[in-house]
Amino acid sequence: MITHCISTYRNLNYLKLAVESVRKYSYYKDAPFIIHSDRSNDDGTNEWLLNNSEKYNLTLIIRDLNPSGIGPGMNICAENVETEYINFLHSDFYVTPNWDLALMNVHNKFPDKKLWVNSFRIEPNMFGDKDRPGTHFVPKEAFGAYYDDFQPTHMLRYASELANMNDFLIPKGEGVSGLVRKDWWDHIGGNDKLFAPTSWDDMDLFLRMLNEGGKFIMPTRSVVYHFGARGSHRLEENNGQSSDRQRKAEAANAQKFFSKWKGLPTFDQYGMVKGIK
Repeated sequence: MITHCISTYRNLNYLKLAVESVRKYSYYKDAPFIIHSDRSNDDGTNEWLLNNSEKYNLTLIIRDLNPSGIGPGMNICAENVETEYINFLHSDFYVTPNWDLALMNVHNKFPDKKLWVNSFRIEPNMFGDKDRPGTHFVPKEAFGAYYDDFQPTHMLRYASELANMNDFLIPKGEGVSGLVRKDWWDHIGGNDKLFAPTSWDDMDLFLRMLNEGGKFIMPTRSVVYHFGARGSHRLEENNGQSSDRQRKAEAANAQKFFSKWKGLPTFDQYGMVKGIK
């Protein structure tokens, strides 16, 4: 019914946690699982994937000679999906029990082909952020802000209590992760490779979906722990800050977005992109 997909870039320690949690806590734990690895040979990612592909039943797409970027890598994953639904994850997620079933329940409740359903997030508060719709920040020492101090048992208990206390739907997409029908993804064309390797691609994708009648729903029953952009730029060697590579990519892609859309995005009260100004 669904295929789990991750596109990753040199993020081995968090990727391990993500893969292990998906196979342990997903309702569809035996679903096909595709990993796209982009330029990740030097940090040991590819070696770990090759050594553990059978254990976790992974289909691997390794791109070292012809790099594509995280966003276009999601398109490559989607091209290899044979199920009705694609379940995209970031490589710095740790999922909680039945998170994927909660996403599927929304699709079943609202059987609209043009639907994007994504998970409520818990994140360690690295920079003094305040809660926003769809994301709940906790002190970084609560469950661990890094792969080596992460405390999954405590986090899972907290996530369960949070999900049971809150049962509502937020009209919002949060990053390019979530459960979507493959035919809808294919129709929209996936991520625009203009924004490779990453940054601003989510707003571009969501605007294209909105322009064709797409709907966005985030159920608070589906919870993931998000380490906070460790899949792309807030790396340990930068003390949790964005790398120079990421800052340059964001600036360049902001210009590309402006050129493509002839303006900058506007947002609603939930923080969901809604149009162009």
